[in-house]
Amino acid sequence: MIRNIVCLGLFFICSAAAFANDQAAVDTSYGDRMLADYFRSETKQLADACLADVESLDDWKSKREQYRQQLLEMLGLDPLPEKTPLNPVVTGTVEHDEFKVEKVQFQSRPGLYVTGNLYLPRKLDKPAPTILYVCGHGQVKKDGVSYGNKTHYQHHGAWFARNGYVCLMIDTLQLGEIEGLHHGTYREGMWWWNARGYTPAGVEAWNCVRALDYLQSRDEVDPERIGATGRSGGGAYSWWISAIDERIKVAVPVAGITDLTNHVVDGVVEGHCDCMFMVNTYRWDYPQIATLIAPRPLLISNTDKDRIFPLDGVVRTHRRLRDIYDLYGAADKLGLQIVEGPHKDTQVLRIHAFDWFNRFLKEDPQTIETTATKFFKPEELRVFDENPTEESNTTIQETFTQKAAAPDPPQSAAEWASLRDRWLDALRTKSFRGWPAEKSATKESLQLKPVFSASADGIQLSAHDFTSQEHVQLRLYLAHRAGLKPSELDLVVLNVLDEEGWRDFLATMQPAFAEQLGDEQLPGADKDAFLEQRGMFQSFKWGMAYVAPRGIGRTRWNQNKKKQTQIRRRFMLLGQTRDGMRVWDVRRALQALSAIEGMSKIPRWLQASSETAGLALYASLFEPDVTRLDLYNLPTSHRDGPIFLNVLRYLDMPQAVALAGERTRIRIYDPQPERWQFAADTAKNLGWDQKQIQIRKPPGE
Repeated sequence: MIRNIVCLGLFFICSAAAFANDQAAVDTSYGDRMLADYFRSETKQLADACLADVESLDDWKSKREQYRQQLLEMLGLDPLPEKTPLNPVVTGTVEHDEFKVEKVQFQSRPGLYVTGNLYLPRKLDKPAPTILYVCGHGQVKKDGVSYGNKTHYQHHGAWFARNGYVCLMIDTLQLGEIEGLHHGTYREGMWWWNARGYTPAGVEAWNCVRALDYLQSRDEVDPERIGATGRSGGGAYSWWISAIDERIKVAVPVAGITDLTNHVVDGVVEGHCDCMFMVNTYRWDYPQIATLIAPRPLLISNTDKDRIFPLDGVVRTHRRLRDIYDLYGAADKLGLQIVEGPHKDTQVLRIHAFDWFNRFLKEDPQTIETTATKFFKPEELRVFDENPTEESNTTIQETFTQKAAAPDPPQSAAEWASLRDRWLDALRTKSFRGWPAEKSATKESLQLKPVFSASADGIQLSAHDFTSQEHVQLRLYLAHRAGLKPSELDLVVLNVLDEEGWRDFLATMQPAFAEQLGDEQLPGADKDAFLEQRGMFQSFKWGMAYVAPRGIGRTRWNQNKKKQTQIRRRFMLLGQTRDGMRVWDVRRALQALSAIEGMSKIPRWLQASSETAGLALYASLFEPDVTRLDLYNLPTSHRDGPIFLNVLRYLDMPQAVALAGERTRIRIYDPQPERWQFAADTAKNLGWDQKQIQIRKPPGE
């Protein structure tokens, strides 16, 4: 809701308006076109930058370990979890004439259970080549009991065992016998996963690391001849484990990778859950993951009509990867297998995978003669009779990545300076790395353009369009007493609008400026709010500016809930968040306000409510000369929003208030002042002015 400052923050006049229009009828075509252009542009930037600085093998080798560490971090594996005891248990055995299957469970972390089936050939007289098989999304569930996706893919394990391999097939977090969660952002609205730097891809990768530890403890396994494969989701996990752990000597990911162009521009992300993606802090395109396997033998396997791993993206990934294999002189160790068919586990796909492992793990060029066949009922392969009650599988998202502990308020200027600098560096490099380069944020790049200026009933209203970044054009409105020049204002308050605030703004201005606002869908005039606004301007030489960040107001996107979810996930894949880029929009709106003729030296205040209050707060950290912040209903934790990538790994909202309070006067309107005690104590301990951070009751209480 818009709040018009009336007397140095002592009281406020709140505008309100009914909005009867059907939201489904809003024409979002402008915002959707802008967003599509933006996603194309950002994706192209990342695709063009992928490995562009690698020109020689020495270049690659000098960067490879750094890239590996970055990938571990983006999977939530930096620092690596402690390798606690696996406590493996074989709960039973299933017999076949050619092999046996041990039903195995171990704990990759205390309480994080991994269930699997270990296929062992009969009459092994020496350690055998071994396959870690990671399963895709093949649910097997009867009468509420999950048997694990290992039972869906059992024919793969059986083939390997019948052909002289040890094969460990492990369940995934979501579709295992203990059913965890892969769908935090996809379906459950758990956007705090982004803020926590969490992805279930990291859990799957860690479970694979510990599965290798278990395999190496078995006498039947040759530790120098271990391969990894799986299809669909298992294809993705094959990439993770092969990229981060060189104990994998040969890899065959099947239908498990494509590039950002497919995911973001073509919309393939909508067919994938969160386990398929790392938290893209360092803004990689997906071929960069694949390069970490070079020069080990790698076969990329896919069908030509796969709707969620489209052929063109698979080919582009292979082409980029081939450059790295060529640097090693290892082109013979990289293969691309494309067969006819949809996204399906077909026999012809399996034959090529089996052949690749025979070639590089057994040095056996013989033709594949046996087919992959299922031999057992799911019930025979289930590991647990009853699931353990003390398990963390169903809550692992709460503990897998480290959340920053709430610090004690600093006691000295030196202690504060250390905290401040560390937090600001983390925000720049881990949360807002997806912002445009600071050097590009020039007055010229704003492309500030007047749209209209009109005077009516004692109010002057003007509008300017500006470029926040390429393909993101926003509109800044400025209202003040008619007859005043902007240079004559005592201050200007930038209101950061959410959808409710946008409607209130239109309703307030509609009685006098319906013609100028005619390109917007107007909600109906609020004459009382207009009169209050006019009264304020008659009493004070203040300006009220308004901006709706991207996706709000005139640039709103498709309002379908599922589409909104997938839009946010596209930002995530680009190493951004929707809210993080809206902070950039607020920064650029402040710059645009100063660029209006006569406004460069006018004191600037920021005002916002709820999640947009968080946007205003963070914008003030990176823009100079914000004199004051007035924040209403500010969330006390980023778990509730706004969502910035990785932010909870470093700080939370009370610490951000303290950061802003060092340089800007803050007024937080909250009935529970104790929620902001860290910021208040920091100000007191460091001797800041008592007016610097104030917690007030909300208006009307």
